[in-house]
Amino acid sequence: MKIDVYFSPVQVDEMQLREKNVIVIDVLRASSTIVAALHNGAREVIPVSSIESAVKVSGNLFGDVVLRGGERNGKMIDGFNLGNSPSEYTEEAVKGKSIILCTTNGSVAMVRARHAKNMAVACFNNISAVIDFILETGEDFSIVCAGKVSLFSLEDAVCAGMIVKLLSDRDSLVVELNDAAVAAHVLYKTYSKNLLKMIKGCDHGRYLAGIGFENDLKLCVEIDSIPVVPMLAGNVIKLKAPSGLKKEEAKPSAAAEAVAD
Repeated sequence: MKIDVYFSPVQVDEMQLREKNVIVIDVLRASSTIVAALHNGAREVIPVSSIESAVKVSGNLFGDVVLRGGERNGKMIDGFNLGNSPSEYTEEAVKGKSIILCTTNGSVAMVRARHAKNMAVACFNNISAVIDFILETGEDFSIVCAGKVSLFSLEDAVCAGMIVKLLSDRDSLVVELNDAAVAAHVLYKTYSKNLLKMIKGCDHGRYLAGIGFENDLKLCVEIDSIPVVPMLAGNVIKLKAPSGLKKEEAKPSAAAEAVAD
């Protein structure tokens, strides 16, 4: 199995990811938020790359079944229902709802991977479930770190390195790594003993703590706290279907059909 890691979405374009198996990581905080939202009963998450797209999609829908969530500079966007904190996406808030998600980094990376053969969302909270999915697929994977405004983010790289480490430890699996995957593996080994210290010390962790989201840092480094695999199905992200059910078989919602190409 070949594992390629990209430390920023700008290192890879849509055509390179077409028909590939892709894992997108945005530990702080889109991946962690999507995992929480779907675990707590959200029907689907629709990632969009801009506020304009979020407004356009939601403007085509009616009733209270659709929520707009997201952030700019870490804070909830004016006029949106939710921000980008996993703690906001409670069962009471999101059960049965479609969520249009617009974030500075994570949703942009997910949209870039929209033509992937399989695209799953990973973070520390669901990492073992993602490993099981990768092994079940048994094919090569590209891991795309959302980064921070197209730049390297330590927390995403360490999470990617944990995936590389867990796969490399499988005796029955021969893993071939690109240079970035090797580097991610080294970073994980360096920081694995205290992930909370790592995330509190990284650039975005310090920023989020400074604007009142320090508790999110603790939530986002809880290993295997939410054992689900969010996967792209068409233009939306849903929980992984049971084995044997192809993603194309899922019936699209009105929200999904409203997403612009």
